Amino acid sequence: MAKPQPVPPLRVALVTTFYPPCNFGGDGRYVRSFAHALARAGCEVEVIYDADAWCAMTGQEPPPPLPEPPGVTVHRLSSRWPTGSALLTQQIGKPVVQRDAISALLGRGFDVIHYHNISLVGGPGVWALGDAVKLHTAHEHWMVCANHVLWRYNRELCDARDCFKCSLAFHRPPQLWRSTGLLEREAAHVDEFIALSHSVAENHRAFGFKREMRQMASFMPADETEARGASAQSPYPRPYFLFVGRLEVIKGLQDVIPAWDERIPADLLIAGEGNYGAELHELAKGKANVHFLGQVDPAKLPGLYRNARALIACSRCYEVFPMVALEAFREATPLIARDLGPYAQILDESGGGLLFTDSESLRVAVMTLATDTALRDRLGASGQAAVATRWSEATAMHDYLALVREVAVRRGRSETVARVDALEDALDINALGV
Repeated sequence: MAKPQPVPPLRVALVTTFYPPCNFGGDGRYVRSFAHALARAGCEVEVIYDADAWCAMTGQEPPPPLPEPPGVTVHRLSSRWPTGSALLTQQIGKPVVQRDAISALLGRGFDVIHYHNISLVGGPGVWALGDAVKLHTAHEHWMVCANHVLWRYNRELCDARDCFKCSLAFHRPPQLWRSTGLLEREAAHVDEFIALSHSVAENHRAFGFKREMRQMASFMPADETEARGASAQSPYPRPYFLFVGRLEVIKGLQDVIPAWDERIPADLLIAGEGNYGAELHELAKGKANVHFLGQVDPAKLPGLYRNARALIACSRCYEVFPMVALEAFREATPLIARDLGPYAQILDESGGGLLFTDSESLRVAVMTLATDTALRDRLGASGQAAVATRWSEATAMHDYLALVREVAVRRGRSETVARVDALEDALDINALGV
């Protein structure tokens, strides 16, 4: 009998605006981690991103590409007119300068085209390009908010639309395509929309997005889990709580610093920089137990997490799924989080921390974990266990391939089904150590 022919690997295209090193926040980091996880699972992955957006925002030339592992190919698009290219996409809601390049790349026989932050790589018009199982993950609230974060007038949580005035408050040109039905029409090209938390799906529904969203958990990449350091020595001489993130008004530290008085038997360490830093430094004047660390070397962050009494997550606006939560849990450090966005779900699913709603409940949570070491350690252990199960790379890949297979069956894409089945069989064998 003739040997059966090997099944070709699943081919996945990831389309995004930002990708390291041309990125600002967590969405670019997530896409890179996701690409590497897919490659480890046996997929062939090609990333398509437009460096014009990063260049337009920074005024800089793009840095050299980062090295990628086998199985990951990155296509960096750029033009001689980055600001104009990005502005055309932002205003028209379709790829303009790079349309032909994106279309040619997506025509290279992919099983899956997975869109991420597409705001400046093509807007909703990019959903129409290519022919494959099509998925879209919402890393922000861009589909229902021109300014992405549901933060009205750049000063308050949004509970009702006033998009024209709000865009002007953010010093951004209003997007007239949002009132034409373009997004709703182009969304018909996408098979499934993915939300990384219940709150993201609920917010999209509340602000008028009519498609159902599938919830899929974020994950801690396997290579980052394995790279965890072993030293238990604290990098700081006193007990401390930790904040990690950009220093921006939406991150909410202005609600934490005033509550950090001399009665709290621990310091507050703030790791990060941002455009709200001067105001926060002014707010912390005279507080000997509040310290700004600036931008911290990523290699030193695990030790900071590991020895903190808790990570403070105090955002004033809706996060999608903050990776800092998983980074803290990986080190068996619990969270003290504002009861907003995904945090109630994160703590419900992990048992890894405490919620607060105002300055008094924040103070109570801080005092509790500052003085009750047994509770702190128990909550941290629960969070760490959840990272190993609920938010593991293996769980994420299993759930993702199941979704791809479900859509491929629905659309009659038998070759894609066969490739997913072959991948899942290989993953099962590897899990058994065969």
